[in-house]
Amino acid sequence: MSLVELIAQADERGLAASGLACLDRCVPLLGGDDEVLRPLWGSLAENSAHSSDGDWAERLEQARGALGEEADEETEDEAALLARRMLAAAPATRSAAEVRQWADACSVASLQIHRLLDPAEDAAPADSLPEALDTVRAGASPVPGPVEGMSPLVAGELRRQITVLELVTGHGRAGLRQALEVSTEGRRVLRAVVSRRARGRV
Repeated sequence: MSLVELIAQADERGLAASGLACLDRCVPLLGGDDEVLRPLWGSLAENSAHSSDGDWAERLEQARGALGEEADEETEDEAALLARRMLAAAPATRSAAEVRQWADACSVASLQIHRLLDPAEDAAPADSLPEALDTVRAGASPVPGPVEGMSPLVAGELRRQITVLELVTGHGRAGLRQALEVSTEGRRVLRAVVSRRARGRV
């Protein structure tokens, strides 16, 4: 299935994991450490009979406190502002309708972030996704290797988004550990990109 179809059919846990994974991969833009969102992952891993929206909401507020929720448009670039908005838009109630909207918005925002940070895309307009990106998002799952019309950084993020949804949709709680591993790999990639860009500006 395509990424759009996966988001449309995922349950509450899969949708929350999808949005959280996108945000987790973008933590380097917010100055956070690698463990800052672990409590939220833990909330998803807990049995629903012993977890509640209150647990999620409390841990979400803790993450916002650690990362800083307010966007600073004077000092933060567009990629960081997009990541900041992903965090601010996270719903306190994990209803399917709310997390579906958040997961879809996070999917687009994270792909935009990876496009903005990819040197190959620097000359492209920053206010819209390439047409190829919209096509692939709604098309069949991309196979390993180059994706036509997309830079490697964006294509890699697209594959991670699909993989996370497939893991959690197919395996439920059991798929969360692998989903977290996929997200951790993506965060390392983005952290390296952010570090290279910082060195280039010095």
